[in-house]
Amino acid sequence: MQLSLLWAAGATGFTFAMTALGAALVFFFRKEIRPQIQRLFLGFAAGVMIAASVFSLLIPAIEQSEEAGIPGWIPAVGGFALGVAFLMAMDAFLPHLHPGSEEAEGQASSWKRTTLMVAAVTLHNIPEGMAVGLTFALAAQQEPANLSAAAALALGIGLQNFPEGAAVSLPMRREGTPPGRAFLYGAFSGIVEPIFGILIVLAAPVLQPLMPLLLSFAAGAMLYVVVEELVPEAHLGDHSNTGTLSVMAGFLLMMLLDIALG
Repeated sequence: MQLSLLWAAGATGFTFAMTALGAALVFFFRKEIRPQIQRLFLGFAAGVMIAASVFSLLIPAIEQSEEAGIPGWIPAVGGFALGVAFLMAMDAFLPHLHPGSEEAEGQASSWKRTTLMVAAVTLHNIPEGMAVGLTFALAAQQEPANLSAAAALALGIGLQNFPEGAAVSLPMRREGTPPGRAFLYGAFSGIVEPIFGILIVLAAPVLQPLMPLLLSFAAGAMLYVVVEELVPEAHLGDHSNTGTLSVMAGFLLMMLLDIALG
């Protein structure tokens, strides 16, 4: 338990630090990232999360189920559907505003625009923290080789968190928020990753029989974020291959990390 907790804390601490590093761009730039660069970042993040959902979450969930004598598709399909339903419910309930959007989503609220923007990114960071925590809990319970796959997942998510932090802080700076406060808002949006990553590791011994379901749940939630937000936003504006190619690049990098380090 202590070892997996330390691993998860270190890994989710890294993903949080990458969010904060991206948010720190507010100290060097006042304007938002150019649309073409933003599409590249968003597409890359989508590719990373698609590959992570398949190679680091769904495939291990299926393998674990089959080792336990359970048809692999049952927890994979069930957990995946629950993950999608969870994010849909949170999207419908929690007031939030996506960077670049004008109208808030979720329940009507008197929250400030900055709070709504932080809520949007924070909401979508929850499954990422769960995914990292789950893979490290799995690595601690099984053979050490799984540690490399868990590290690859943390690295991939950390890479895509960098532009995510900037996507929160830079628009706030443009709207007049002081740089220090904009940085704190951007960094704070990633704090749920270590929180949920550590919580899931603490609960892992009790939830061990449900591990395939939980892995699939995290995969469903992550892919919901990809399809609902990242892919559409990566293709905004004039027709361009930038978004498409960046999705492919993100997927290939995450697949390479998982196979090479796995």
